[in-house]
Amino acid sequence: MKRNAVDPITVEVIGAAMTSIVEETGETLIRASHSTNIKERRDCSTALFNARGQTLCQAEHIPIHLGSFLDLVPHIMRRYPLEDIRPGDAFIGNDAYEGGGTHLPDIVVAEPIFIDGRLVAWTVNLAHHADFVDRGHAHIYQEGLRIPPVRLYRAGELQKDVQDLILLNCQVPAERLSDLRAQMAANRVGVQRFQALAAKYGSATVLGAGEALMDYAERRMRAAIAAMPDGTWRFEDVFDNEEVAGTLPLAVEVTVKGEEMALAFDAPEQRRAGINMTYTALLATTYYVVKSVLDPTIPPNAGLARPLKISAPEGSILNCLPPAAVNGRLQTCQRVADMVLGALAQAVPERVMACSNSACTVAYFIGKQPTDGSTWVYLETIGGGSGARAGKDGLDGVHVHTTNTSNLPVEALEIEYPLLLTRYELVEDSGGAGQYRGGMGLRRVYQATHDCRVRVDLTRQRSQSWGLLGGGPGAHGKVEAGPGVTFEGDSAVLKAGQWFALVTPGAGGFGPPQHRDAAAAARDLVEGAISRETARAIYGLDPRTV
Repeated sequence: MKRNAVDPITVEVIGAAMTSIVEETGETLIRASHSTNIKERRDCSTALFNARGQTLCQAEHIPIHLGSFLDLVPHIMRRYPLEDIRPGDAFIGNDAYEGGGTHLPDIVVAEPIFIDGRLVAWTVNLAHHADFVDRGHAHIYQEGLRIPPVRLYRAGELQKDVQDLILLNCQVPAERLSDLRAQMAANRVGVQRFQALAAKYGSATVLGAGEALMDYAERRMRAAIAAMPDGTWRFEDVFDNEEVAGTLPLAVEVTVKGEEMALAFDAPEQRRAGINMTYTALLATTYYVVKSVLDPTIPPNAGLARPLKISAPEGSILNCLPPAAVNGRLQTCQRVADMVLGALAQAVPERVMACSNSACTVAYFIGKQPTDGSTWVYLETIGGGSGARAGKDGLDGVHVHTTNTSNLPVEALEIEYPLLLTRYELVEDSGGAGQYRGGMGLRRVYQATHDCRVRVDLTRQRSQSWGLLGGGPGAHGKVEAGPGVTFEGDSAVLKAGQWFALVTPGAGGFGPPQHRDAAAAARDLVEGAISRETARAIYGLDPRTV
């Protein structure tokens, strides 16, 4: 069949069907899972790939999870000859260096899709198994079990020895087993739905539509880049958290030339801390930001990446090499996302929001259940402020950028774990001032009803989320310890009745706060108090008419 010989209407119909498949497999995973991290917080993702491992479609779940998908199928194909892969096989992996992952709790299960005896596609899902807690982060060997892509099922038969090896290295194995079964159920749905789609339209038509959709995404991305002015824009920020002393400098240089964009990052050498990012994590983060700014409606497949060139020094915290620790890589990803926005704001300020909270604030708990003495593990990520935009205030208390998990309801938390949530509130005035204010951060106060340990992962304690075009910075994040609670670095022991609070960062404001109407802005533009870019982006003024 000639490449892309499928008519556009059929391509659109099949593309919508693929989107439906990944959404349904995602809902299957969420509904069938056991852990609160998946069934309540929806910390999971699903996708379809072609036989070469190129993204056909990803559900709108967690952007950073694309980083764990990007290189998984190629890793499988390198480890296993094509003729040795059979219907009913399922491969499991999580390793950041030998499996295409970005950190070890994100376990991916991939199943090949066969039609008429030919491998034509893959259905893939990822679930964050909140299990590898109370560990060190000097290097990846401390962070949990590393799983290169191996068969969990062979021709539909469970490889129990592989499963037993994985479960033996987990702190809550019964929960892990239930979630792994949910992942398998989701993939089976993906296989059945894709095969039904091929039976309806023909496998050649479905595969041709997949190729056409990738070419379409490429054309859309090239057109969006070409609509920008040519030029080079640089933006700098710093990274901070409890695992590193002081702050670490970061920078990105974005160059647009014609219909292509290059993003060159600069960063210090990788650290003996869990803040390092693999290259696939950098790719996933950058793809998300560029797509969001230039054209959010571009189909989320491999084609959109073709006009983009992304680089960072090997062995740096943005492109780490083994055995760098990567557990907290999401904090760094968030900073990268806002840096790219800072660079693009210099070219298209009307499309870009100010800096969000640049964090994925995390609390990890581990303890013994008072009823039977079994180990319990609980992970929670908490939202913060979202950056203000041209014409709108920032959103309060939300997840931003590469994380997209849900709030765990108080009722679910207190039923499942020996914890009480005594306060959950917005932090007043934590959003940056501006013509449009930044989003406010959150305060979440936990009280232990039985002894446990807690570790927090928090950033923006020594830096602040920047405002845009004269907007003010957001407030710092912080930890508030109750009486008798002492944090040693990022960890503490909580005795029954003791409490602590996590306060997440606010976001930056947009535009100078003293201007409340276009007339005032016009006067200040004439007097040189604000720039032409600010006048245009915030107030919609044409400087030539003022």
